Amino acid sequence: MKTITGLLCDLVLERTGIHIDEKASDLFIEKLSGLIADRGFTSLLDYYYLLKYDAEASVEWPKVIDAITVRETFFWREFDQIRLLVSSILPRHFKNHAMSPFRIWCAAAASGEEPLTIAMAIDQAGFSGYPIEIVASDVSPAALRTAREGLYRERSFRNMSPEMRETYFKRQGDRWQINPYIQQKVTWTIANLTKEDEISGLAASNVIFCRNVFIYFHEDRIRKTVKTFANRILPPGFLFVGAPESLLKLTSDFQLNEMNGAFVYVRCFREEIT
Repeated sequence: MKTITGLLCDLVLERTGIHIDEKASDLFIEKLSGLIADRGFTSLLDYYYLLKYDAEASVEWPKVIDAITVRETFFWREFDQIRLLVSSILPRHFKNHAMSPFRIWCAAAASGEEPLTIAMAIDQAGFSGYPIEIVASDVSPAALRTAREGLYRERSFRNMSPEMRETYFKRQGDRWQINPYIQQKVTWTIANLTKEDEISGLAASNVIFCRNVFIYFHEDRIRKTVKTFANRILPPGFLFVGAPESLLKLTSDFQLNEMNGAFVYVRCFREEIT
């Protein structure tokens, strides 16, 4: 018979796709302790019932996800993939399709550094006047509030040159404000990657960035999410995942390619992608 900790781990897996290893269960409960205290509960069972049955569960789940995941991000992170986007994928698209719209979806945007990096890179590459849409989603309302605010501390700039920061940000006290011209290039929305109805429309994109989120997911959930991507992504269909992540044993819908020094999964449509 499962312990309440085991039941709670199963519930988190069911609702979020996040797999809690048995060895990490004590740390998992420790991370939830503040939320449990905030609710005035003294029993883990009470918190389990709240998440499973209570009408306020929808408000609580984003807090749980924030508590148990490490949302570490910064500007210019894993930039080789973004460089591939602006140096190869975008030029080829607009060469072959003139001014046909191009959509980029950042599926786990956290506090916004990734989609804003993409917007800055597109501007630097001279594509700002082209019909490019950047949509950034995350399951956390708190993270998206930070992204919409566009104020960042020094730690977010450790991979960005001072010259780039001066170009696209304005100092405000101990933080830096993103240029509104770049901020308006990104549309922000809440979406849970485990909910097909929330992501199927977003997945109808030319490029999907879903980096450093599958490391938290159980393999079955990764397969389901990637299948949704495959069913909806627009040809030729490029999917970028994080460096520690591999889909090779989880899907046949995408083929791993190395292009210009960066790795990208390309949708296996009937037309061969070169």
